[in-house]
Amino acid sequence: MQTPWTETLAEFLRSEPGVGAVRIDAGARRVQVATLGPVDVESLRARLEETLSAIETELDTGGAGEAAAPAGFTLTREGSVVQLAGPACETAPKLWRWKEYEWPESGAGEPGAEGHEREDWRELAAYAGACGVLGLAGWGVKLAGVGPAWLAPALGGAALVAGAWDAAKDSWENLRRAKLDIHFLMLAVAVGATLIGAWGEAVLLLFLFSASGAMEAYADERTHREVDALLKAAPKQATLVERDGRERVVPVEEVGIGDLVRVKPGEAFCADGVVEAGESGADESALTGESVPVEKARGDQVFSGTINVGGTLDWRVARLPAESTLQKIIRLIHGAQRLRAPSQRFTDKFGTGYTWLVLGVCATMYLVWWLALGLEPWRDTAEAPSAFYRAMTLLVVMSPCALVLSIPSAILAAIAWGARRGVLFRGGAAVEKLAEVNVIALDKTGTLTTGELVVEAYESFPAGRERELMELAYALESRSEHPLARAIVRDARARGVAELDVEGFASMTGQGVRGRVRGASVMLGRRELLEKGPLKDWAEKLPPSAAEFAEVWVVGPDFLGRVLLRDAIRLESAPVLASLRREGLHTVMLTGDRHATAAAVGAELGLDEVRAGLSPAEKVRAITALKAGGARRVAMVGDGVNDAPSLAAADVAIAMGARGSDAALEQAEIVLMHDRIENVLAAFELSRRARAVIRQNLAISLGVVVVMAAASIVGVVPLGVGVVAHEGSTVLVCLNSLRLLRGGARRLRNG
Repeated sequence: MQTPWTETLAEFLRSEPGVGAVRIDAGARRVQVATLGPVDVESLRARLEETLSAIETELDTGGAGEAAAPAGFTLTREGSVVQLAGPACETAPKLWRWKEYEWPESGAGEPGAEGHEREDWRELAAYAGACGVLGLAGWGVKLAGVGPAWLAPALGGAALVAGAWDAAKDSWENLRRAKLDIHFLMLAVAVGATLIGAWGEAVLLLFLFSASGAMEAYADERTHREVDALLKAAPKQATLVERDGRERVVPVEEVGIGDLVRVKPGEAFCADGVVEAGESGADESALTGESVPVEKARGDQVFSGTINVGGTLDWRVARLPAESTLQKIIRLIHGAQRLRAPSQRFTDKFGTGYTWLVLGVCATMYLVWWLALGLEPWRDTAEAPSAFYRAMTLLVVMSPCALVLSIPSAILAAIAWGARRGVLFRGGAAVEKLAEVNVIALDKTGTLTTGELVVEAYESFPAGRERELMELAYALESRSEHPLARAIVRDARARGVAELDVEGFASMTGQGVRGRVRGASVMLGRRELLEKGPLKDWAEKLPPSAAEFAEVWVVGPDFLGRVLLRDAIRLESAPVLASLRREGLHTVMLTGDRHATAAAVGAELGLDEVRAGLSPAEKVRAITALKAGGARRVAMVGDGVNDAPSLAAADVAIAMGARGSDAALEQAEIVLMHDRIENVLAAFELSRRARAVIRQNLAISLGVVVVMAAASIVGVVPLGVGVVAHEGSTVLVCLNSLRLLRGGARRLRNG
């Protein structure tokens, strides 16, 4: 009986006394280890790899959700993450130092295996080039009749070796596991062609096959280039600031939550955190697509992988480097490249069975041509080619090279092109499913709007004293940290309002702030501030603000005034929604805001439907209702914690921005890193283009197989033509998929 994975992991913890716990996310291929005190890193790494390799299959097949903790151990689950902790005192977890280790590679040498080392397209191209050059040289020598008699065969043999080298290595590894693949088929055809004297066709076959393999490897490298760039962007060292003010440079793995880190101009932030001292700007273009550096001062957030472009900043670490925004993005992309689309999984299963089918059909037809139709079994005659020649031709044209590449090449190209521009698909299933969506539901705050309040107007009572109102509001709010205060200060600075001195500034909990400006007492706060004071009777007669506005009242020495603010609608929201409707999508806004506010925004943006005043549970019910009957496919776009349940309920979940909540990102199948609503439309267009390319690839590959197989059976296709048609379709499929790398979606913006 197989040992449960929890027991295997517990045995690892027992054998490593310096390790307190192990945290595993099998889906994201991520493992973290909590250590207490010094450990032998290399020994720990080797033992951990051995343990993970032993339990990997069980975790991948869903065993993580079933096993119980061994006696004395604690097993916790949070989403897809499981953690097993050994026996320890209550204070031990507070002293643990978490470190992330690489997930062990598996399936090396197996085509499509997770984690296997990618082949260098330059090496494959060199083999293909050598095969072509040597083959042409041998053909030229034979045609010209120059040189010794052995030269042409020797050049042809060298060409065959060069063209078959990589396929032979892969076939040998697969044969050791009793598995046949298309590499074996190609080698079988090349050997068979050589045996019947058609070495020129054999060289042509291997040249085209190795060339298409080099092209596939090149496309694969292109899809991983952006992830590699993100990995390089992650800093390897950090400068810690000790309590006495001294600096100490340490590897980023030693940085902990709460550490004070100093970053100098031109350096990258190694983790997510909050600024404590200094003023500067951060280049966040790699993370959010924002081309202009974002100002950073005390209290502002900074994100891993972004660059400090101004002065020196001291900031406090809020997340471990391994838990940072940058690492989150990298894991999303790695996960996307591993997760296969439904149609891709179908072709994976189809490929092995199809290989055996091809071998069976070719063997059967060989016997038919030989025994039933009376063709020579091995030797060609003037009247007809041999049965073996025809069988080799049929074997070539029925080989599933192009079919196997049809879907993964397009999916990976779409994922890569989107990732380079901030649209992260978490796997091929997301690419395919988004193309089927016909209803799109969107949250309001942070999705259709920016989530940032902006000042719309100033109103004074009596009218005409708006400038004085601006000055008093600015003076008081410049000393407040409230979101409303930040909006008022930002607007006042943009208008060039003078900043007045404030004396006796104080905060009135739950009501507002007060102080003395120019010797007079001034208060700022909510309407309730007026309704409870001596101005109560007058306040009741003041006109209410429109539903979509928030208001801040200012009580001056001899006048009243209010500042009207609203959540700024993204400039791109209206045209994006109009484009989505033209594409045939039904647009719905789901929001917890008041009905009047939501209706005003919906009318301004031209939404098909608005559902307001919704709790998270009611949003889920709304998604379920939209999906009722199964005729509709619903995508949900959101960014907050309260959006996570409805994202999970939708057919396709789309999260806005790298700064979206962890809960939203966890549920999302598509993440729009640049925080731009127009990339919803771009993702939809990219998905539809990828689906079109997949259909084209399948039509090309299956069409060539059917047509050429029929022609081969009736004997009208020579081996050379079959080779060109087969390998030509493979090259054509790769080139067609590469079109997605050149232009996946016309509407996608990047900075």
